Amino acid sequence: MRLALCNEVIRDMDFAAQCAFAAAVGYDGLEIAPFTLGDDPHLLSAERRVEIRRVLADAGLDCSSLHWLLVTPKGLSITDADNAVRAQTIDVMRRLIGLAADFGADVLVHGSPHQRRLVPGDEADSRSRARDCFAAIAQDAEDAGVIYCIEPLADRETDYLNSIKEAAQVVKDIASPALRTMIDCSATSLMDDTPLAEVIERWLPTGLIAHVQVNDAKQRGPGEGDVRFAPVIAALKRADYAGWIAVEPFVYEPDGPACAARAAGYLHGLLEASP
Repeated sequence: MRLALCNEVIRDMDFAAQCAFAAAVGYDGLEIAPFTLGDDPHLLSAERRVEIRRVLADAGLDCSSLHWLLVTPKGLSITDADNAVRAQTIDVMRRLIGLAADFGADVLVHGSPHQRRLVPGDEADSRSRARDCFAAIAQDAEDAGVIYCIEPLADRETDYLNSIKEAAQVVKDIASPALRTMIDCSATSLMDDTPLAEVIERWLPTGLIAHVQVNDAKQRGPGEGDVRFAPVIAALKRADYAGWIAVEPFVYEPDGPACAARAAGYLHGLLEASP
């Protein structure tokens, strides 16, 4: 298991400084939110893509993954009834798959809660349209050699795909080896009364889980709230999980760098202590 930092936590730094800081405090990689790279990250030039990968390598980091995929450009949606909106969204999704491959990432995390909200009064067709969008990009992910993860999110953020079970069903329906789901510890803690360690033990053996994000139910970093992460790390080890563990807090106190550094130290301690 390797640790990644979701880079929006320290987005006030320029990219080279983000990489240097993350490496210095103990991360192995960055999970990049494309919106931190500009308004049209899916259109980054070939030169800029090479530069970003070089900066990561110079710091001794990998790009673990991309997430928050559809923040920019504005107006994207996988559920909207407008065919043109969905066509543009699928195009961006495909281009971000290419971006992830160019960065050397293993995974893309499709959260983007606002861009998947169900259309009121048209919920069933909204779900169908969203599934069609995921199906449309599955072959692109296969061809690029990356895994596209559908992220279950809490119902306070979105009204579509609020549980691992729901996301797993979409993955099964599409049946592409490049389409999986994942565990976001904050969302799972809010939506499932089952202890996280038991959730891991239930779902990892299915082969449907390809990524893990660690954060507290109160949107703080791991170890800053009520969620106990020692059992989480132990369960991941028992399941021989060999993927990335991405730190994704949303509350930064006293600031992003301090939160990121604390999380790295806390998780390294658990990784070293856990059998």
